[in-house]
Amino acid sequence: MAEPAMVERGIHSLIAASNHLKSSLGKSKAIGVALERTSPRFDEIEQRLPSLEAAVRPIRADREALVAVGGHINRAVGPAAAVLKVFDAVHGLEKSLLSDPKNDLSSYLAVLKRLEEALRFLGENCGLAIQWLEDIVEYLEDHSVADEKYLSNLKKSLRGLREFQQEKARLDGGLRDAALDKLENEFRRLLKDNSVPLPMASPSPSLGEQACIAPSQLPVTVIHKLQAVLGRLRANNRLEKCVSIYVEVRSSNVRASLQALDLDYLDISVTEFNDVQSIEGYISQWGNHLEFAVKHLFEAEFKLCNDVFERFGSNVWMDCFSKIAAQAGMLAFLQFGKTVTDSKKDPIKLLKLLDIFTSLNKLRGDFNRLFGGAACAEIQSFTRDLIKKLIDGAAEIFWELLVQVEIQKQIPPPSDGGLPRLVSFVTDYCNKLVGDKYKSTLTQVLLIHKSWRSERFQENQLTVEILRIIKMIEQNMDSWMKAYPDQTLAHFFGMNNHYHLYKSLKGTRIGDQLGDSWLKEHDQYKEYYATVFLRDTWGKLPSHLSREGLILFSGGHATARDLVKKRLKSFNDAFDEMYKKQSTWVVPEKDLRERVCQQIVQAVVPVYRSYMQNYGPLVEKDASSSKYVRYTVVALEKILSSLYIPRPMRYGSFKGTPPSEKLRNDVDLRRTTSAVV
Repeated sequence: MAEPAMVERGIHSLIAASNHLKSSLGKSKAIGVALERTSPRFDEIEQRLPSLEAAVRPIRADREALVAVGGHINRAVGPAAAVLKVFDAVHGLEKSLLSDPKNDLSSYLAVLKRLEEALRFLGENCGLAIQWLEDIVEYLEDHSVADEKYLSNLKKSLRGLREFQQEKARLDGGLRDAALDKLENEFRRLLKDNSVPLPMASPSPSLGEQACIAPSQLPVTVIHKLQAVLGRLRANNRLEKCVSIYVEVRSSNVRASLQALDLDYLDISVTEFNDVQSIEGYISQWGNHLEFAVKHLFEAEFKLCNDVFERFGSNVWMDCFSKIAAQAGMLAFLQFGKTVTDSKKDPIKLLKLLDIFTSLNKLRGDFNRLFGGAACAEIQSFTRDLIKKLIDGAAEIFWELLVQVEIQKQIPPPSDGGLPRLVSFVTDYCNKLVGDKYKSTLTQVLLIHKSWRSERFQENQLTVEILRIIKMIEQNMDSWMKAYPDQTLAHFFGMNNHYHLYKSLKGTRIGDQLGDSWLKEHDQYKEYYATVFLRDTWGKLPSHLSREGLILFSGGHATARDLVKKRLKSFNDAFDEMYKKQSTWVVPEKDLRERVCQQIVQAVVPVYRSYMQNYGPLVEKDASSSKYVRYTVVALEKILSSLYIPRPMRYGSFKGTPPSEKLRNDVDLRRTTSAVV
């Protein structure tokens, strides 16, 4: 009974298993069909798995890393957002900064200052913002909380930002440079519009008749604007460019002012003139023009440079002024002085060198104040060289004067018995040297020259040397008198020259030093030679009109007439010969000439008049009377009164070659055609 039950149960189990198997097979078939239908979707899922994996990676990342990443991102995004905001502000300034500054300069400068502040902020914070962004990228990469491709793109963007940040000029797209260029143009415009040379003003006392030009001054408001512009440009390292603009405009303005003074002579070279006498007028103008330029034009520029650039230090404005002075023509003034010193030696040159030294010495305080800074080193050097040349040149000419006068002794005396040019020149020249105009200057020059050589200079050394020159003239006169073969002409020469020494030196400082006895001696020599000359020449004429043997009322008319004819002919021949001989002689001093002629007239005319009154009728009725009565009394007096009038003469310098030891620096001291003869 037990076994059938077991079998039955087994059959039921098989049947159940068979049914379950059939059911499972059916389900398997259904699943297979379903799988076949969903196969494309599996392929799509398989393709999306990597991206899905990346998307869910943060979920798989370390929890602490996920918590910290938010703080990193917030710290990086804050500065970056601020930088972006400032960038937007910079672009907002563009319209204002590209406008013309002259419309509202103060507002323009304020906007530019805001731009500078913005750029300064960007310069200081761009790098920091980028660094923080780089830090967050590095954090994301280290903790695998971001996709590698995403991180790669971030790194590339940050590298671009870093390069951009290093090129600071690109932070504003060139806006600041454009604004600064406009400010430079406004700086130039302000200067040009207010630096026009003013028209002629009233004459300056130092220029005499030469009208002067008032220097162009800048209004205070303009100076303030210039200073404001300079402040912004200096803050952007453009001060040097501003100085260049300032120098260009202001030096041009000074040159325009000086052009009205006609300074073309400053460019003259040594080869363009024979001696200083040919440019003597220019030298006189030079002193006045230099004084005007220094005391008015350069003084004004000096003050203006200080006013405009005072906030930037003395080095800046002094450098600016030195460039203006150099470019405006200060060196040209000094070069002209040097040109004069380089000309050939001549006593007149000594006076001109002293004139130039006086002009410079008069302006010494102004020179030291205006050009004493280190920035004016070139002008200082040129001035020192010029002063040295002036002192050396003047001293050398002065100490050679005595030798030059002595050399003239070798030259023949004048054939007209007048004054050798040396005598008239030297007396006048020496009076000038010890006169009010030159004595103190020449003394100062000689003192400096001696001190350079560590030699002593006595206070009266100038006067002593001048007296030696005058006494050398005396010696020359004695030699020249002895050189005349005609003693009459020698006496005539002595009369002229002794009187000239007496007249030209009486009442002068030289005459006072020589003394009254010296002057009186020459006056006496003049009288002596005049007396001897008249006695030996015109004083002999009356003897030809002797009355001996003439008895008008004895009845011997024929005999008397013959004697009168003979004696008139003798007088006429002697007169004609003497007049012919002396017609080329001269007495340069008018008062002496009139006196000598008067003495000749007094010696001859009264005798001739009396003779003709008494005996003239004996021959006037004769057919040949014109042979014996050649001159009327009036004509004779007129002829004698017009004797010794000098022809126009030209006064010059010395002539001759000094001893070889007097030659220095290969300078030939021989004189030109204007030399004394």
